[in-house]
Amino acid sequence: MPSPELGKSADRLIVARLGDAAFAMIPKRNGGFFLSSGWRLPKPLSDWTRADFYGHGGDLADEAAFHALVQEQAEHQAEVAALARRETRSPASTPWGPSQGAVHYGEGVVFHTTAGHGGFHLSPERIAKVHTLLRNPAGFYEEDAAWAAVATAWPELFTTLERKQAEETLRHSWPDAWEAIHGRALQAGKSRTRDAEGFARDHASDWVVISAIYSDHNPGFTEVIASLGGQRDHSAPERRFLVPSKEYKLGTFGFVIDETRHAAYDGPSSFIGWRGRAVG
Repeated sequence: MPSPELGKSADRLIVARLGDAAFAMIPKRNGGFFLSSGWRLPKPLSDWTRADFYGHGGDLADEAAFHALVQEQAEHQAEVAALARRETRSPASTPWGPSQGAVHYGEGVVFHTTAGHGGFHLSPERIAKVHTLLRNPAGFYEEDAAWAAVATAWPELFTTLERKQAEETLRHSWPDAWEAIHGRALQAGKSRTRDAEGFARDHASDWVVISAIYSDHNPGFTEVIASLGGQRDHSAPERRFLVPSKEYKLGTFGFVIDETRHAAYDGPSSFIGWRGRAVG
């Protein structure tokens, strides 16, 4: 197993190097931390700075969580080496463009990289063994989410970390498939898609905010446009409300208007698109 190098950067960030990969624990403006990454930083850790890192790799609770993540990455790299995946050149054409390189995970399971994207291609024999709710007859599975179907079908070709990520992807993006494979229903809070469906069902008859702006005409209030169930169809009826700005916090799936507390509003608007409309 590769051993991570831990330390602090020139600007006192907690950082780690693991092979060519570099990681940093970045403080957030409002408290807490998030993970950021770098690649092939030849300098000593003590010379690294915030400018060497890019992206947002997810929130971190504390330094212990950062160390646990780096250790997980070390285990992942060790498992990848043990799987002995084989890299080759490939002339293949993919939905994302010409292949610029291929990694053979197993017989008939090939990952292609292209100029802008990438993903797996399966042989006809492999395609037939993918769960019907996840099967693509063409055999292509892009790298952002659909790849989880491949890892679910052949977990032995993937690392512990990859299997964990695939399960999360499946649970959040294809809950029907997850439930069919595992033989049980997902509980509330375990799937973004399931939770979004529940929110839409529970608030189909409520006014849900689809746009908001600080009110120029009513200091301390946020002017919002809401539609029934949060529909964004141009034909859906819309109403405006005033919500105290200190109270307005956009939830995961939207802000629900409480008509007993949030006043319907038909006065001068701060929305450019509503200016000049007939009042009432």
